Amino acid sequence: MQMRPALFFALLLLFARPVPAAEDVLDAMAAVVNGDVITFSQVRDVVEDRVKSVRSQYPKGGKEYFDKVTQIRLEALNDLIDRQLILQEFEKNKFVIPDYIVDEQVQGIIRQDFGGDRSAFLRTLEAQGYTLEKFRKNEKEKIIVQAMRQKNVPDNLIIPPRKIEEYYEKNRAEFTTQESLHLRMLVLKKESGNVAESSEKMAEEIREKIAGGADFGKMAEMYSEDASQGAQGDWGWIDRHTLNEALTKAAFALKPGQVSKPLVIEGNIYLLYCQEKKNAIVKPLKEVRDDIEKKLLQEERQVQMQKWIATLRKKAFIKIY
Repeated sequence: MQMRPALFFALLLLFARPVPAAEDVLDAMAAVVNGDVITFSQVRDVVEDRVKSVRSQYPKGGKEYFDKVTQIRLEALNDLIDRQLILQEFEKNKFVIPDYIVDEQVQGIIRQDFGGDRSAFLRTLEAQGYTLEKFRKNEKEKIIVQAMRQKNVPDNLIIPPRKIEEYYEKNRAEFTTQESLHLRMLVLKKESGNVAESSEKMAEEIREKIAGGADFGKMAEMYSEDASQGAQGDWGWIDRHTLNEALTKAAFALKPGQVSKPLVIEGNIYLLYCQEKKNAIVKPLKEVRDDIEKKLLQEERQVQMQKWIATLRKKAFIKIY
C-alpha cells in the first residue's frame, strides 16, 4: 500500500479551515482503492457535523483544533476505504440485492421521517442536492455493507463463563451503586467581631432545637441564608462528589436523623442533616452476567470484523494521497 501522507495532511488542513474550500480541493482524490476513487468531498460529507462540533469548541483554531480535525478526517477516510473494500467484495462474489429490498428501505424512511409524505421527502432531497437515484444508491450500499458484515462475522460466538467472571472482577466499580444520602443543609453567614460570635451562638441554638425534636426543614426555611432556604434546605440525594471535601466528610459521618455540629467554612456556618442514607451496593454477578456477555460479544464481533477487513486490505491496492 503506497501513501503520500504529507500531501494528504496538507489538504486536510486546508479542508479544516472555516472557509469554503475550492472545488478542485473538494473533489481531489483522497485515496484510490483497487481503482475506485474516494474524494475529499466524500470525506467532508461524512464528518461535516463532527468538524462543526470541534470548531465550536475551538473557535479561534490553533494547533489542537487542526490536530483534532485531521484525526477525524483520517478516521473517516479509513472508514470509507473499508466500506469500499466491502462493496468491492460484494461485487466480486456476484451477490445481488433485489430492488424491492431497497424500495422497502426507502419507503420505511419516508414513513418514519416524513410521515409518509413522499413529496416532502423529495423536496428535502432536492434541497440537500440529492437525486432520488443517488439516495437509493446510498441506501443500497448501506444494506450491502450491513449484509456483508453479518455474513463474515460468525453468529455462533460464545463467551466462556471464565471471561465473564474475569470482567466482573476487574470492573466491579461498573456494577457498584455509590454510597449516597438525602441531605438537608442550613447556612448562616459568619460576620466579623461580636456579630460572628452571635452567628455561631445562633447556629448552636438552632442545632439544639433540632436535636430536641424541631423539624430541620422548618428551621432551614426560617433561618437559612442560602438558595435552598425555599426548599427547606433540601439538597436531595448526594454522593461523595457533590460537595467539597470538608462538607462531604461531615455529611457522610452522620446517621439518618442526625444533625452535625456547626461547621465554619469560608465565611459560612453550616448545619447538616442526614434524612436518609444508602450504602454502596455491588450488584451480584448473577444480575449482570447477561449484560457483561452482551458487551463481550459485541467486542468479539468487532475483533472478528477487523480481522476480516484486514484480510481485504492485505489483498487490495490502496493509495492515500
